[in-house]
Order: sequence, then C-alpha cells, then structure tokens
Amino acid sequence: MLQQEEPDDYVIATGETHSVKEFAAEAFAVVGLDWRDYVVEDPAFKRPADVELLVGDASKARQKLGWRPRTTFKDLVRLMVEADLKRVESQCKR
Repeated sequence: MLQQEEPDDYVIATGETHSVKEFAAEAFAVVGLDWRDYVVEDPAFKRPADVELLVGDASKARQKLGWRPRTTFKDLVRLMVEADLKRVESQCKR
C-alpha cells in the first residue's frame, strides 16, 4: 500500500461480519471465562439508528495490491486480548 505510485484509500477487511456478542465470547474464552457471567446488556444503551450490518469490502485492496486477510477473527481477538494482558502485566510490575 505504501509502495504504490499514487496515494489512494483502501479498506482492509475480511468481508466477514461478527456481533459484539461473538467478540465478547471469543475475548472472554481466551482467558477461560464465560462472558455472560460478566457482561450485562442494557436496552437503554441500544442505539436505534445504528446500522444492523457492517461488512468491509476489501475488493479494491485485493485487486490493486493483491492483499488478502491472513488472520482469522478468532486469532485477531486472541492477539488483542494477549496484547492487553501483556500491557496490564507490565504496568503492574512498575
């Protein structure tokens, strides 16, 4: 992307869609917990104007750059949780 002759905008996405519940389930599973024991859904915070479905279209990046996603949703969530745990751990050692 950075080596292109002309600057351009690209969407980098898997083309998959996942719910917040799926994300929470995966994130809590990384540390062996059930998200339902810790997360409370409050309908008061539901935003009626939110879009029901969001899916990134990376076809331009695929066509122009040959880019394809290599990290799965599950692996990405695991990487995020592990990075957060590492950061918190390093802060606790101070």
